[in-house]
Amino acid sequence: MVVEEKDGQAQAQEETTNLVVPWMRAPVDVSHVDSCSLETLPSLHPRLKEALEKMGISSLFPVQVAVWHETIGPGGFERDVCVNSPTGSGKTLSYALPIVQTLSSRAVRCLRALVVLPTRDLALQVKGVFDAIAPSVGLSVGSAVGQSSIAGDIAQLIKTPKLDAGICYDPEDISQNLESSAVDILVATPGRLMDHINNTKGFTLEHLRYLVVDETDRLLRESYQEWLPTVLKLTQASDDGPFPSSSPFVPSSFGSLLTIRRHVERGFKGKPYPRLAKLALSATLTQDPSKLIQLDLHHPLFMTTGATRYRLPEKLECLRLICETGVKPVYLVGLLKSLEGEKCIVFTSSVETTRRLCKLLNFFGDSMIKAKEYSGGLNQAVRSKELKAFRKGDIQVLISSDALARGMDVELVTNVINYDMPQYPKTFIHRAGRTARAGRAGRCFTLLGDHEVRRFSNLLKKVGNASCPIYPIPPDLFGPVRAIYEPALAKLKESVEPIAPKRGRQVGFKHNSKTTNSQTKRNKATSGQA
Repeated sequence: MVVEEKDGQAQAQEETTNLVVPWMRAPVDVSHVDSCSLETLPSLHPRLKEALEKMGISSLFPVQVAVWHETIGPGGFERDVCVNSPTGSGKTLSYALPIVQTLSSRAVRCLRALVVLPTRDLALQVKGVFDAIAPSVGLSVGSAVGQSSIAGDIAQLIKTPKLDAGICYDPEDISQNLESSAVDILVATPGRLMDHINNTKGFTLEHLRYLVVDETDRLLRESYQEWLPTVLKLTQASDDGPFPSSSPFVPSSFGSLLTIRRHVERGFKGKPYPRLAKLALSATLTQDPSKLIQLDLHHPLFMTTGATRYRLPEKLECLRLICETGVKPVYLVGLLKSLEGEKCIVFTSSVETTRRLCKLLNFFGDSMIKAKEYSGGLNQAVRSKELKAFRKGDIQVLISSDALARGMDVELVTNVINYDMPQYPKTFIHRAGRTARAGRAGRCFTLLGDHEVRRFSNLLKKVGNASCPIYPIPPDLFGPVRAIYEPALAKLKESVEPIAPKRGRQVGFKHNSKTTNSQTKRNKATSGQA
């Protein structure tokens, strides 16, 4: 719920100011750009073409073509690029492909591209896209997402040459060359990135050429240890010419990172050091000038899809169900039964609701509905395991908090279900965007109480969708479900009933009692809503 609240606060602030930066007033509409086959895409590296074909890709989507022409084509990356494009339109490959194409000519391995994303799961997904194409042209991709230990990251990111035994080395002569980057491209979350900036010896942004800020609105909304101003400061060119300043900028909190960017890069075919090119992307890119100024953009080019600010996937069908008070789970089970085994993601408003609803569905005992939880309340290993099983088809239903709402691409998800109505347009767009991706069809269902109908209609107007008919569930499905609902609800209450502390454990007893009382109140208040 915290994520939704922050999204709503940011959006409310934008709507009250109504300020738009000048470069956003004349966007490039990529909906007028045609798809392009790999055969006709100009300048595409032959080995990259082969890698894309192995991924089953034969042509590029409009947003991918538009970014390609601005970076590899006539645009030549002379301007920073900001993309506001619907979910599932191909934004990840739109920046991954030109970055890999450009870096394919590098002569020396250095960290030259940094991609920052707000969550571990999304970062690992993006790394998978780079992994599929970068090795074909000899590039190495690393990740720093907090899933492994710092030591594991360092072993992956930093190359330390072995020194020959018995030979004396001048410490001053080799101190700057002991460690070097083992990767050309790094996909990272902000927290772990800052860990390496502050503490990892040999980790440097000195040679960085590309900075990608994916899911820009969320990354700009939350400070994440001031990662953005830190990266921008450390990638600024020195004003002293091609030679390093005698007094380089060395913030005390930056630990082992002692270098800043210089004008001439070694090991890139003798070319002058290019500027740091930036790409910012989202399906709901912020228009708040106070947020966008943080990116320090260079003559930015704004790409969008259509005239409206928000846009849903073209082949998405929106539907709603009006539920009786206190029996919303019955409607959810009836809906899942009517979908007859189709892959579904069910979104709730909180981690607690996600956990309770998942348990309740499994207590129904329907072999056709295999549900698992996916939320921020689970550790990374468990989330990855459940997501993998869902992708393979071992699980039909994934009950999720908004941890899965942004950016995650799960193949063949035909239905998204809003068990709890999203409070803000951005949340609706990101949830609905888990289906109807890459030109495929999909449906988004929203379960509503009578008191939510008007508010939901207003939300739909803001996302540019006036049509959302009621979905008819066959009445004969409800009878058997209602009969099982009360026993299943009783099992849920038993399963979440706190265990009384053992005698003799006086320490923490009062705290446990308070927790028990508050939990009991919540259980009573939500017994009909799971």
